[in-house]
Formats: sequence, structure tokens, C-alpha cells
Amino acid sequence: MTPSDPLTVLGMQVHFPHSRFTLVPQNGTKKSWDFMQTHDRCYVSVSVLIFNTTSHCFILVKQFRPAVYMSEWERSKPKPLQPAEEESAEAAPAEPKVPEEDKAGETSEDTSSHQPPASAGVTYELCAGLVDKPNLSLEEIARQEVLEECGYDVPVTKLRKITSYRSGVGVTGSKQTMFYAEVSDENRVGEGGGKPQEGELIEVVKVPLHEAMTFAFDESIPKTMGVIFSFIWFHSNMSPKYKISTNV
Repeated sequence: MTPSDPLTVLGMQVHFPHSRFTLVPQNGTKKSWDFMQTHDRCYVSVSVLIFNTTSHCFILVKQFRPAVYMSEWERSKPKPLQPAEEESAEAAPAEPKVPEEDKAGETSEDTSSHQPPASAGVTYELCAGLVDKPNLSLEEIARQEVLEECGYDVPVTKLRKITSYRSGVGVTGSKQTMFYAEVSDENRVGEGGGKPQEGELIEVVKVPLHEAMTFAFDESIPKTMGVIFSFIWFHSNMSPKYKISTNV
């Protein structure tokens, strides 16, 4: 199957939030895929790479992501014994049986010992938000997100579109448009942090320009692909303007 092959949609089963549809490409091979619908059916979003020209640093946000945390939790759980390990365990001398009253609380303690700290679910991201206001342009929504999450008031005319792309292609198929915005300390009109009343708990983070590429490729720092891509874009398109090494 090539991208140009015609596809026939045989059917679709919609059961929020998980759905499935079946396609038959030209070669007659039947395939089914699962996809996920978002709670508000919003599949378009914006993100903004913010560069502070006063302090020569990038402005990112850091927040807790439940899906990331659960992924880390699953990864930290003990792995099931393999057949050879099971045989070895069966052959080992049996441990003395512990009275039930002496095992009180043992299960919960054992479970919690494998539970990662909350910080395992925290990620570094670009300022971003859903396009859920039909009366506003993408630029206007991006401006609102920068103000709410990071505390900078950026005129719409100062937002430069970088590109649009698909994100979550295997799950939601969402589309995101990325912008670039230059700010200064004079544009800082608030603390940012998002809207706590809407469940947002956002921390504003500064990444110095000269540390940006090291930050981008440090695998010990949990971050989105948007951060990596935008830093590379800046290095290729904007670094010569400031004549500052981004430490590639």
C-alpha cells in the first residue's frame, strides 16, 4: 500500500472515547485501526516557542501529565517471571509462612514501593492550547495562551508562524500550528501559570539560549518533541541574528 492508493472505508464504530474504523486499500487487504476521541472533539491546537530577548532564554512550561506518569508507573512495576525463572523459584526452598496478622499493611507497602514519585509525570513543553474558540484566529488563541500560561502580553502581529503538523497520529490525529514569539521583560504583565480553576497547574521555566541544544538532546529531561523541533528551528533560522552559539 502506498500513500496514493485509494481507500475504501467499510465501516466505523464510535464509542467515546475509543473508536474503530475499517479500511480496504487497493490490494484488497482489510485492516482495522483504533483511535481516540478527545473529550471536547477538539483536534486542533497551537503551540508557541517564546524567546526572551532581554535575558536570551527560552520560556517553556512544566506541568504534570497523568498519561506520562501512568506510563512510568507501568514501566517500574516488577516484570512477570519467565518460564526459566518460574522453575528456579519453584525449586527454591519454601519460605516460612507468615501469619496473616503479621502481614497487615504489607501489600500496600509493597505496592507503593513500586510507585514512582509525582515528578515522574512532569514534562517540559512549549506554551500551547486547544483551538476551542471559533470566533478567534489561531494567532489570537496563541496570544491568549502565552498570556495565561507564561504571563507575557504579545501583540498578534509579533507572532510568526513556523509550521503546522500532525501530532498524536496513532491516537487522535490532531493538528497543531506552531508559532514563534519574541518577548522582553517589558512584556511581562503577570506570573502565568495557567488557569487553576480549570485544573491547570503550570510552572514557567527559563532555558538559557547557550544551553538550549544540550537541553533538547538530554534524554534525562522529559520533554515533548515540539521542544526539540523548535530549538532546532531556532538554531537554523534565528541564531545568526543574535550571533550566539546554541551549543550544538
